[in-house]
Amino acid sequence: MSQTLSLTVNGQAARVTVDDPQMPLLYALRNDLGLIGPHFGCGLSQCGACTVHVDGEAVRSCQYPVANAAGKQVVTLEGLGTPERPHPVQAAFIAEQAVQCGYCLNGMIMQSAALLAKTPRPSEEQVRQELANNICRCGTHPRVVAAVMRAARGG
Repeated sequence: MSQTLSLTVNGQAARVTVDDPQMPLLYALRNDLGLIGPHFGCGLSQCGACTVHVDGEAVRSCQYPVANAAGKQVVTLEGLGTPERPHPVQAAFIAEQAVQCGYCLNGMIMQSAALLAKTPRPSEEQVRQELANNICRCGTHPRVVAAVMRAARGG
């Protein structure tokens, strides 16, 4: 039996109809709402490509039930900043050229933004620890860390 859930995604009210309320939030975001920032990576909550914010916390949307997002604020990469006004982390990633293939980019940015919201001036070790479970097969971790440190410095 289908169930309609009310979500708030990137500041906008959204409704999704699901057959299974335990369906991953990632599927609703991509398939029902057309948001392509979060990526399907491992599907096991291990790589970070699907990371979104739920009430300010970074969560792996591939394992987060869509029903758990009802009544909460969900922010995807699309809602973090805009091309005209990028979030400081997005601007720092651009400045540091912290991207190669871009598949991990969503997770790296969303995880970093959540860290900086809680710890505005993290140490490099804190950044490395926070991103330890975000996988980048291209090996851009040094530039990613540099970008997060740049964002923490305000520029």
